[in-house]
Amino acid sequence: MAATVTRSYDRAPDALRPVTIEPGFVRTASGSALISMGETRVICTASAQTGVPRWRMGKGLGWVTAEYGMLPASTGERKQRDITKGRADGRTVEIQRLIGRSLRGVVDFAALGENSIYLDCDVLQADGGTRTASITGAYVALALACEKLVAAGTIARSPLTGSVAAISCGIVDGVPLLDLDYPEDSSAEVDANVVMTGDGGLVEVQATAEGTPLSRTHLDELLHLAEAGIAQLRVLQHEAIAAGRAA
Repeated sequence: MAATVTRSYDRAPDALRPVTIEPGFVRTASGSALISMGETRVICTASAQTGVPRWRMGKGLGWVTAEYGMLPASTGERKQRDITKGRADGRTVEIQRLIGRSLRGVVDFAALGENSIYLDCDVLQADGGTRTASITGAYVALALACEKLVAAGTIARSPLTGSVAAISCGIVDGVPLLDLDYPEDSSAEVDANVVMTGDGGLVEVQATAEGTPLSRTHLDELLHLAEAGIAQLRVLQHEAIAAGRAA
């Protein structure tokens, strides 16, 4: 694929930004990770608690849910905290629902028992792809929390049935690109977020075209890019989980 655009980090159209996942970043959490994708940084924590929401009681099933937020200085111009407005804005609600759905897709709730795991994703710095970085980092935090529950004897085995990761992609100046930073995302003709399991199953695909409708050919190109990028993220997730286990 020939590049016709200049990208951050002098990377190719099909390349990720530099990615690091630091497990155990928040020692007081059941599981945690700081994920950095280029200039985007997100703290992901998993908090395990006994019990489930009232509507789930008595069924022998656990629950996993997520919350998402951006620190006021994460975008340069100060972002007002949701608490000052009395409620989360629509974008925040949409993203935290996406994170929750994505992670629940790889959880066996019967194995989790009547326990809940709350995933909190807090954006320290935003430069595009915060929702996909949150999903990728939250999986690491969730996996470490599940291992801690097993070690404590709270549950007999890990409730995870697989892995999950996510990446953004899009079309900028007619060129399909992987892992968009903010300047690319803000000027893209097509912007997509792809969530996939470790065995290649699609959990969610969000794609929006600005102006020109998205063709099936371009959609296939974007999915191919996303699949390759998520395969790389999966390796980094497994390395982070192993490092967190050994710490």
